[in-house]
Amino acid sequence: MNSKPSNFLADFLKMEAAGGILLMAAMVLAIICANSFLNPVYEGIFSAKILGLSVTTWINDGPMAVFFFLVGLELKREFLDGELSDRKKAMLPIFGAIGGMLFPALIYAALNRGDAAAMRGWAIPTATDIAFALGVLSLLGPKVPASLKVFLASLAIFDDLGAVLIIAFFYTANISFLALALAGGCVLVLAGLNWMHVGKKTPYLIVGLLLWLATLKSGVHATVAGVVLAMFIPLSVKGQPGISPLKSLEHSLHTAVAFIILPLFAFANSGLDLRGMGAEQLLHPVPVGIALGLFVGKQIGVFTLCFAAVKLKIAELPQGSGWTGLYGAGLLCGIGFTMSLFIGSLAFQGGSAAAGFDERVGIIAGSLLSGLAGYLLLDFTAKKAE
Repeated sequence: MNSKPSNFLADFLKMEAAGGILLMAAMVLAIICANSFLNPVYEGIFSAKILGLSVTTWINDGPMAVFFFLVGLELKREFLDGELSDRKKAMLPIFGAIGGMLFPALIYAALNRGDAAAMRGWAIPTATDIAFALGVLSLLGPKVPASLKVFLASLAIFDDLGAVLIIAFFYTANISFLALALAGGCVLVLAGLNWMHVGKKTPYLIVGLLLWLATLKSGVHATVAGVVLAMFIPLSVKGQPGISPLKSLEHSLHTAVAFIILPLFAFANSGLDLRGMGAEQLLHPVPVGIALGLFVGKQIGVFTLCFAAVKLKIAELPQGSGWTGLYGAGLLCGIGFTMSLFIGSLAFQGGSAAAGFDERVGIIAGSLLSGLAGYLLLDFTAKKAE
């Protein structure tokens, strides 16, 4: 990926803008269903059991694994053949992602210290929704430097990778070592396919499906399998110039992820029933900690560590962008939505309402505030520059 985006990147960013709007529509529709006469139908559909698991659980463990597979493909391509192959350009989003995960977690922990149950949600405000964030940024069109879009996309990908590690280490169930051993065997097969320069996608996807099943049964969250599989998909095929299984899969998955998987996830998980919810529930330390973590912690964390990296000459500002533009991108990183909802479902597993709070209040409030503030700041900056 160059400083000037290719047609592919331009198309991708346009798609993410449309995907972000669709995500918003799915969230609004879910809230309408949850607060109207449609509530019994909405709850009945997503709580229905299939093979012992609810429909919501299947959505979170199945299609979302495809989303993480796409994240893994993007990350690998960027490191091997994109913006992140340049160390100085890679360091800025890495530092931003670290700050954008650390500061929100600290704010949440400060507000919920002493409550062991609430502390399970410490990772909820550490997430960034790549589709929503890029969607808001893309609404500004050519006013925003292409390099800033690349920076935000790279930071969000690192953020998602951090989320995968958090899920793997902190939100796993009881471990089945037999299933984990089978998953390890699948990884060895994938490594063998890659080592033998197998260029066909089908063998990787078949083994990847077996890896997903083994991971699902192992107690490690099944979405981790998506990222692991992506690491073994070859970028190029030996003796076949111009053939890239990785880029081919990445391109073909974008539409399904942006327009089907993420909106379906949003619709299934953001049905927040506000009826009967009073100030005690709205101002509970959990939703307040999440909202402040996303809106305050993200912008401060991203900007502070990026500022330090640039001043220490470890990294450099995105070409054509100043400090204000960087701060605006940091604000947009507070749009946690999809990933925050996902981590919230793992942290509280539907039991938060019984505890007197709903984490989705903080997720939606923090994400909307971050998106609006980021858009207004970047729009103001662009108009001032003109």
